[in-house]
Amino acid sequence: MNTDKVAINIERAVKRFGPFTALKAISLSIFDNEFFTLLGPSGCGKTTLLRMIAGFEDVTEGSIQLFGQEIENLPPNKRPVNTVFQNYALFPHMTVLENVAFGLEMRGVDKAQAGVKAGEMLELVHLTQFTNRKPSQLSGGQQQRVALARALAPQPKVLLLDEPLSALDLKLRKAMQIELKHLQRETGITFIFVTHDQEEALTMSDRIAVMSAGELQQLGAPRDIYEAPRNMFVADFIGETNLLEVSVEEIRGGKASCHLGGGHKLICNAIDGIGVGAKVHMSLRPERLFISETSTGRESLKGKIRENIFVGTDITTIVDLVDGPQFVVRTSNSDWGNKRIFDPGKDVFINMEQGAARLLLD
Repeated sequence: MNTDKVAINIERAVKRFGPFTALKAISLSIFDNEFFTLLGPSGCGKTTLLRMIAGFEDVTEGSIQLFGQEIENLPPNKRPVNTVFQNYALFPHMTVLENVAFGLEMRGVDKAQAGVKAGEMLELVHLTQFTNRKPSQLSGGQQQRVALARALAPQPKVLLLDEPLSALDLKLRKAMQIELKHLQRETGITFIFVTHDQEEALTMSDRIAVMSAGELQQLGAPRDIYEAPRNMFVADFIGETNLLEVSVEEIRGGKASCHLGGGHKLICNAIDGIGVGAKVHMSLRPERLFISETSTGRESLKGKIRENIFVGTDITTIVDLVDGPQFVVRTSNSDWGNKRIFDPGKDVFINMEQGAARLLLD
């Protein structure tokens, strides 16, 4: 990722469909050679923004610049971008090689030269042995790699990917996440990836823009988004968390003392915009908590085990606080982790890592 060079600059972009506003004054910059993800639930506006960059949708208000050039009046075929669609859009009557070469030939590249370039792209995605097959003779993952090779062949400055992994099974999807990231690094092309899958976004991205209801909720690196969510939507949408209603009783030395109800209190970092007396939400990730038979400090919360749920790599434990809210604790399925699993009905204490509790701007 080259932070000295901006690939795409979006300034207060608005998109309306009649009376409905799909995008509300979105502003963000995407760097050259960055794997950038637009993440959010269905209907949040992420695909609309991608289509505006591609030229498939007009910009109602605001502007989009590509490497410093206004692109609003450029038709899609004149923009130095290519798109990989969710359904791959391969031509069924063409061979794999012909599919990849097609876009080059449409741009005026000689047929023989286009064939050579297409072969290079198929080598890049490890499909040289399938050049003469038709798309129907390929698996879903192979078809997706053909679509990627075709999109990369003209060497676009930006590659747009609209949920390209959604049709794949879980194992193949995970494998393609790693392959896509390697491909982006190898080509040096800016990738803009649209998904509703948080794991995809966290796995592949240099930065993530979390969107909801046409608005940008938070922009940052995957770890920052996960560990320091800005508001309740981001905390709840990215990963699993304990969302607790709290009241702020005291702020001193950058620390906030918060009341959970039932006489339970927690200390966490204070944040701007939340003062004494505020009733807000707190986020506590389940993997940042652990259970013990005895109290380990003043922030140990007393409760009772309700249930243990085995999920393979982890054990999820539900704990009811005494006269307080319910907590979810995640423990690794390991020799170390299994020593912290207790039977339902057992009185225990919930403990947390330092800095695990975070106040949220609701």
